[in-house]
Amino acid sequence: MQVCLFLTAASGGPPPLDLRALMHVAGETEGLCQLVVHEPVAEPVGPDAARDSTTPSCMLQWYFDDLAALERALEPEGMVHRALRRSALAKLDRHAFSQQVMAVRKLAPPQAMPMNDRAQRCTYMVAYEGPAHDFGAWLGHYLAHHPPLMLQLPALRELEIYTRMDCCSGLPFAHANAMQRNKVVFDDARSLAHALASPVRDAMRRDFHALPPYRGATPHYPMRSIYGKFAGP
Repeated sequence: MQVCLFLTAASGGPPPLDLRALMHVAGETEGLCQLVVHEPVAEPVGPDAARDSTTPSCMLQWYFDDLAALERALEPEGMVHRALRRSALAKLDRHAFSQQVMAVRKLAPPQAMPMNDRAQRCTYMVAYEGPAHDFGAWLGHYLAHHPPLMLQLPALRELEIYTRMDCCSGLPFAHANAMQRNKVVFDDARSLAHALASPVRDAMRRDFHALPPYRGATPHYPMRSIYGKFAGP
């Protein structure tokens, strides 16, 4: 199972990154399989998916096949820190991002399509901040009922579900603690909007209201996604 480092910038910060420099240094990171850079979409993707004031200005996903390789990259002044510092167009401080490492569950949609390096897609990123009254019961219900519905979304290219895990990190950023995240990926914002208006989304809403008790926000963010693939499958 892959592991993924989420680095999330608050709305309005940090300063833009030099994506060419970021991808160049990331490509030298031992064990890194893929880096995905998410930025807010410019156009609306539906009445209930409009950009709000909490939308991250940037979200980075660093995928590794091995936790040990990720922890080496997260050492103080390690490759992740080096890539961020090299690509920052202004001073990068400890408030620039939050960080969280999560386990990755990949599911294959019927219309899955592999990504090429530097390709772009549109992602709907979701977080369940929690906590749940009984996380085991919550996660068991979610995995049994929600992904089969998501896989029916029209024109879906990727589906991933993430659960939190502990990891050593020398990055200076605060730690996020979402109990779960997921993302659904489409070719473009129009395809995402079509999926959000489909009857499948209505079924997903009904299942959402059937989830075991939990607290916390459930933000949904439409993002433009740029892919860099370096190693691995």
